[in-house]
Amino acid sequence: MLTIGKDVETDEYAHLDASRSRAVLICGKRGSGKSYTLGVLVEELLELTDAIVVIIDPMGIYHTMCTPNTEQEQSLWNWGIQAEGKTVKLLVPGEAEHLYGGIEIVNAMQQRGVQFQMLQINPSDLSPDGWCDLFDMTISEPMGMVLYRSAQSLHRRMKRTGDPFSIPELITEVDRDKRGTDKTKEAILLRLEMAMDWGFFATEYQPIFERFDRQTINIIDLSVIDPGRYGLRNLVVDVVCQDLFRKRTVERRREELDLPTEIPQIWLAIDEAHQFAPTGSSSLSKETLIRWVKEGRQPGLSLIVSSQQPAAIDKEILSQCDLIFAHKITAVEDIQALNQLSHDYMSSELRSFIRRINGSGAAVFVDDEGESVKMVQIRPRKSKHGGGESESTKTRSFRI
Repeated sequence: MLTIGKDVETDEYAHLDASRSRAVLICGKRGSGKSYTLGVLVEELLELTDAIVVIIDPMGIYHTMCTPNTEQEQSLWNWGIQAEGKTVKLLVPGEAEHLYGGIEIVNAMQQRGVQFQMLQINPSDLSPDGWCDLFDMTISEPMGMVLYRSAQSLHRRMKRTGDPFSIPELITEVDRDKRGTDKTKEAILLRLEMAMDWGFFATEYQPIFERFDRQTINIIDLSVIDPGRYGLRNLVVDVVCQDLFRKRTVERRREELDLPTEIPQIWLAIDEAHQFAPTGSSSLSKETLIRWVKEGRQPGLSLIVSSQQPAAIDKEILSQCDLIFAHKITAVEDIQALNQLSHDYMSSELRSFIRRINGSGAAVFVDDEGESVKMVQIRPRKSKHGGGESESTKTRSFRI
């Protein structure tokens, strides 16, 4: 059981059962504590489970968890816990020195305990549809047709031989396409050459799951990549999640047969989740995340989605969340989206609980499996919080 805070009314500790797969929603307007709460859950998971913990970080704020939270030592003491930095690995989609603006920054982060590892995407891990989506093409237009046929041909070859393919091989396949015009193929080739220059497509196949360690906060830092609807951030999330899903599905079969396994259960936490599974529109990673939350229970895949705008997260994901941490919300559309998650066992609608939230760090905690709803004060972080203004972090108080 993870200790996430205290019940405001009873002063008893509030716990979360992480012994099985869960789907968690954390929401709240800016400064209400949602990123802080996500950090608390990650700390608990790291200490009390054997799961692989992965954070998708589009803001670049979670690397500070390698540093003890000395700014709140008194609050931690009052809770009977102490400041403690965690083992943090930053998985960077490209050359860290280039993406972080120089070796000085990388060295300074390493001196604070941050580990760096390049995370490169295998071209053959991207489906034919994925290649088209990446460049905002459809198979109803000439460029989309040629690119889809070329990628599909290489995927069929890979199924026969087991050999993955590279971007240069995809370029060759496009150039060989006899049904596409020279102008169409040239436009595709320019885009593929641009993709090679991005720096995070692997030239030799690298198993993605080997990049993630136990007893470590594995942070995929997407803040170094510009956001976009069909952008590279979604590409990274899509490919990584598909790979982890496949690997855990195989591992689950081995567990059922009492065979040795290498990959434990996985907890995936996504901050600003509306960027990756938006409501009312598509994205490269959206369908993969919907599958993760709908089918992930059996293979041991848990999901934490965090957002300032819960109404902007796809409803298929919201409806699957069996745990909710709702901090202060004021936007009408966000309150309405949350209120649709109200259940019969609640004494009133969820929005009425949200209106009673008072102070930073307080949240409505809904556990659908336990059929309970309570107002909780989230415990102080053991590791340093990097997601808020320094003044608010220093002066934040906690109920004991």
